[in-house]
Amino acid sequence: MKVTEHKRFESVYWVELDDGTRKLATVNLARGCQVYGERLVEVQGVEYRLWDPYRSKLAAAILKNIKEVPIGPGKRVLYLGAASGTTASHAADLVGQGGCVYCVEISSRPLRDLLVVCAKRPNMAPILADARHPCTYCALVEKVDVIYQDVAQPDQTDILLANVNAFLEEGGHAILALKARSIDVTKEPREIFRDEMEKLEKEMEIIDAKILDPYEKDHAMLVLRK
Repeated sequence: MKVTEHKRFESVYWVELDDGTRKLATVNLARGCQVYGERLVEVQGVEYRLWDPYRSKLAAAILKNIKEVPIGPGKRVLYLGAASGTTASHAADLVGQGGCVYCVEISSRPLRDLLVVCAKRPNMAPILADARHPCTYCALVEKVDVIYQDVAQPDQTDILLANVNAFLEEGGHAILALKARSIDVTKEPREIFRDEMEKLEKEMEIIDAKILDPYEKDHAMLVLRK
């Protein structure tokens, strides 16, 4: 088994398994703890979590050669739509002990699972709130370097922009997982992506956009800068 650093993204690794296959991975911030049944491997005293692109849109975007992943050591991240913590926990691995991931989730059921994850990762802060109303959690969240959003709602672009205006530092980045079918089931996904990108580029610079097939159907990942 062999581990190498990703050439472009800090704190992201390739693990080459004994059968020759290569998997994305992050260093496990909570040693011995799984979040979603992911495989843990130890190489030279360091424990890595294999990062499944079929369970995490951010991993899928990396495998689709997205230009930039602005989540790295020491970064403050506002994660909208954290659910039970699958990708948010990998984000916590990426920012490390010196960073912070504010995890906003509207549903109490996945939040219960998220609380367990956050209890083992002190750099994750769970917040039960509606991402449509950033004013309801503004007392809990400082200005951040990155906003990551995975919210399957028709107004998902407006939700992102509201939080960008409330929390994102000037020059900071946003990562948006766009789900076409949540916006309009009657239009072609690529048409929806174009429409939403036109709306976004009035407010932010679009650095890159990738369709996430075959990992996620009818999804695109956008990286933006304020």
